[in-house]
Amino acid sequence: MEAFAYEPADDRLFGTVGIALDHEAGTLTVSGNGLPRVEIRRSAGTPTESHVPIGTRDPERLVLIVDGADEPLRPAKGFLTRRSYRVEAGSPVRGHGYLLVPDSLGTSRLLRDGRLLGVLTSTGDGRVSAEWKVAESGERPEPHDAAIGYGLAAAFGTGAEPMWKLTLNALLELWP
Repeated sequence: MEAFAYEPADDRLFGTVGIALDHEAGTLTVSGNGLPRVEIRRSAGTPTESHVPIGTRDPERLVLIVDGADEPLRPAKGFLTRRSYRVEAGSPVRGHGYLLVPDSLGTSRLLRDGRLLGVLTSTGDGRVSAEWKVAESGERPEPHDAAIGYGLAAAFGTGAEPMWKLTLNALLELWP
């Protein structure tokens, strides 16, 4: 994985979205015209996992800052099911609750308060693409939604293997 990557995304709803990921330093910044600034930081001294773009899935060692305010960030450990690779952010009490959850090998769904906002794809190197869903009512994702979605996808990657393959891999690791 490249130590530092700046990858602008061209979003059909939100224009150019800047994504700066520094795996070694454990920092990620998302910014763009009209988007709130999103930062995810890993605590200094945290042992890093090379398969996690931000370096860890330990919620005690991560901070999410949206437009200057700390927000809850709860990545699951990631083990035997796709759902175990989910990332929860925000707080319904303080605003909205977000969930980024894998739905295929390479993509993850972004939900706000249980409503599907879109499907994101990230290769883990700071590149993210988004396909936003527009509700029948015409309601569309907001800049805050996009900034958080891009941040979560870039920091943790998207997608996961199917359960049977994850289980097989776990069993093979235990085999002497």
